[in-house]
This record gives sequence, structure tokens and C-alpha cells, in this order.
Amino acid sequence: MRRNALGSIVVPILIITFGVGALLSAAGVGPGVDWIWTLGLAVVGVLALASGLDKFTVVIGPFLLIGSLFSVMRQTGRLHIDFEVPMLVIVFGVLILVARVAPLPTPAWLRDDVNDEAKK
Repeated sequence: MRRNALGSIVVPILIITFGVGALLSAAGVGPGVDWIWTLGLAVVGVLALASGLDKFTVVIGPFLLIGSLFSVMRQTGRLHIDFEVPMLVIVFGVLILVARVAPLPTPAWLRDDVNDEAKK
């Protein structure tokens, strides 16, 4: 599937997911979860990864997706905040380490050669 075709179906699928989650919560079938916050984190994470892999997106995308998962776990009583925060700090550190070690490009907005040319 082409990138544009994939991008055109992501938003409707996320809207449907939000609606189903909200409906299940309202009906008492699903857990009471703040779906706007949780899906907001997930959407930004997916969009970061969809924009291409570089040293920034490989940290931010997965971190937000894992944060979204932890948020659902906390809101449903499966994860206590005392564990969530340290686990997120560990995940963030691991992702930064991966970004440093993996042969990924530096984003254009962080490269000195691009910034020097823009100043001229």
C-alpha cells in the first residue's frame, strides 16, 4: 500500500476505534478509559513513525505508543502510577540508546549543515 493510501485510512480507523471504545465504556462493557488522551498519544506516535525513521522518530513514536498502552493499563487498574513513571523513564532511556547506536539519520532540523545553509 502506498504511503498516501495508508495515511488516508489511518484517521478514519482511529475515529472508529475511538467511537467503539467510548461506546463500550458508556455501556459498561469496556473499561472506563479516557479514550481521547489514550488515542491522542497513540495517534501522535503513529504519525511520528509514519513520517519516516530517524533518530528523533525512533524515540518519540514508540515512546508515545508505549505511553498510550501504559495509560490504558493504569486506567483499568492493571498498572499503578508508582510503576508506570519509572517504567516510562526506563523505556525512554532504552529508546535514546537505540537512537544513538542504530545507524539512523539525524533529522534535517537537527543537522548543522542544513541549519548553516539556512542562515546564509
